[in-house]
Amino acid sequence: MDHTNYTWTPTFILTGFTTTRTLQPLAFLGTLCVYVLTLAGNLFIIILVKTDSGLSTPMYFFISVLSFLELWYVSTTVPTLLHTLLHGHSPIPSAACFLQLYVFHSLGMTECYLLGVMALDRYLAICRPLHYHALMSRQVQLCLAGSTWVAGFSAALVPAGLTASLPFCLKDVAHYFCDLAPLMKLACVDTSWHAQIHGAVIGVATGCNFVLIVGLYGGILTAVLKLPSAASRAKAFSTCSSHMTVVALFYASAFTVYVSSPGSRPAGTDKLIALVYALLTPFLNPIIYTLRNKEVKEAVKRVSERMRAIWRKP
Repeated sequence: MDHTNYTWTPTFILTGFTTTRTLQPLAFLGTLCVYVLTLAGNLFIIILVKTDSGLSTPMYFFISVLSFLELWYVSTTVPTLLHTLLHGHSPIPSAACFLQLYVFHSLGMTECYLLGVMALDRYLAICRPLHYHALMSRQVQLCLAGSTWVAGFSAALVPAGLTASLPFCLKDVAHYFCDLAPLMKLACVDTSWHAQIHGAVIGVATGCNFVLIVGLYGGILTAVLKLPSAASRAKAFSTCSSHMTVVALFYASAFTVYVSSPGSRPAGTDKLIALVYALLTPFLNPIIYTLRNKEVKEAVKRVSERMRAIWRKP
């Protein structure tokens, strides 16, 4: 096709999931409930860490940053998911589509870097306990947290910018939000080069962080196995188990969609996998970090007692 025949597509159509009329309201209400609970759970963690001095440690600071990120991450895609579940095929302006693409991948890459920083925090706490507070000062915490956001939003410029520059001949996006692969399928030109660049950028960003996390946990495992008592080993492992669960959920789903070959998966699979890292993981994070965490439970009791004391005052 000649370049002069390419036309600008002012609006895309999100096709979303195909559901029957019976399942449509149930899917909408179920997704809405999960979304509201996700917002409430992550807000709860942020407020709890902010108000309770017992949680003023680097680990909980990074957990609160992760919760803040998850609020925006889940809110980037779930509104369009709800709209497609309620109304079916939903139009979205191209500018809003590309903005959603950029913000979603920026937050996703930021989470990759943040999970690496959280692994580094656990490594220093367990393997360098005597120097931990000096190495992980408040200033260092802020610098590390800020650098993850800068790195994430910078890295996402490449895939988002390349995709936005493509000429599009089709409008129907086979997804519930604007993502790389569904958009590239609508282009008028061969996008194999673009796919290679996307895979390289995302693969290097996620792969390097994953290797870093695995290496750090290898060092943690070595240090923990040298501890003298079973109780101390169990305590050390318990501080890392929540983070390892979140890493496994996030990276397994992200690698499946963005690093593996798209042709190896049945049509529509990417939408289902996207629900794992775009909706399920943000929903489970507050549960994973609080369910078996004694420090969080004690903090909840302290905050509850303070609230009751305030209400009892005349």
